[in-house]
Amino acid sequence: MKVTREKWPATGDVVHCGPRPAAPAFTLLEVMIAVGIFFMSVFAILELVSQNLKNVQRLQKTSVDIGSLASELSLTNKLEEGSDSGNFGNLYPGVSWSRNITMVGTNGLFQVDFTVYDGSSGARMAAESRLSIFLYRPDSPMGVSSGFKR
Repeated sequence: MKVTREKWPATGDVVHCGPRPAAPAFTLLEVMIAVGIFFMSVFAILELVSQNLKNVQRLQKTSVDIGSLASELSLTNKLEEGSDSGNFGNLYPGVSWSRNITMVGTNGLFQVDFTVYDGSSGARMAAESRLSIFLYRPDSPMGVSSGFKR
């Protein structure tokens, strides 16, 4: 065992027996665990940010409400059997619609089938939405194709 003698300015001589006590420090294993936990939490936060950005992009894309076509047609007092189609112009570019009106009964009950084709997404297959409604319009002329005569 080695005995050392040091001189301290305020207290005088101090005698140490043995090695000096080590200063508190982190081991390599503790540092590696801390770095691993840090990176796991950083990657979890980045994943959440990425998911939130995708959700924001989905919310910003305006989608066509097929009910708007039905509400527009419901304002009419008379219906005629047949098919019709069109698009939404600059409001929804690349989106088109079609409707087919058929008489269901002799009392003026009509079934209207709407279809909206959304080709604006640039996907391989265009998205398609369908809606069928029944409208009662007793003042409408009876259709020839349904075989009903008034």
